[in-house]
Amino acid sequence: MDIGTLLILAIGVSMDAFAVSICKGLAMKKICFKHMAVIGLWFGGFQALMPLIGYFLGIQFQAYITDYDHWIAFILLGLIGANMIKESLSRQEEEADASLAFRNMLLLAIATSIDALALGVTFAFLNVNIWVAVGFIGVVTFCFSFGGTKIGNVFGVKYKSKAEFTGGLILILLGIKILLEHLEIL
Repeated sequence: MDIGTLLILAIGVSMDAFAVSICKGLAMKKICFKHMAVIGLWFGGFQALMPLIGYFLGIQFQAYITDYDHWIAFILLGLIGANMIKESLSRQEEEADASLAFRNMLLLAIATSIDALALGVTFAFLNVNIWVAVGFIGVVTFCFSFGGTKIGNVFGVKYKSKAEFTGGLILILLGIKILLEHLEIL
């Protein structure tokens, strides 16, 4: 996987964390560097950890499904992307919570990185250096979460649904790209 594709993938998968960071920033009356860094580290760390776990789970089955790996990548990325788009279009409002308590952040970090676990399974079937990929995803997510906290504090939830929609669309398009490349259409 080339660096450009990896960057686009990292941006797409980080959009859930970005959206939640915006909500966190919105809920905070006063924001400081430490708050933004804590949120960035939680989300960036988990967005890096989960695909690594998924990758090691996926390589256990790699030999059995290599003939279908491109279809699995296409389906998983499509489902993850469609779910993100569905969430972006939902009228249900999430309650903004300013807490940075361990339990609160742990639950949010896990919830926003479940899609990254599935992505890691997909990585097991692609030509990916997993260490570069998870490092890249972690750093990109950290940056988006760090910035999202500030954006939320300044602008509010104006960009939350747009970020989720964009992230979902990016993942769907990457799934299509992987499928078309494997079928030698691209």
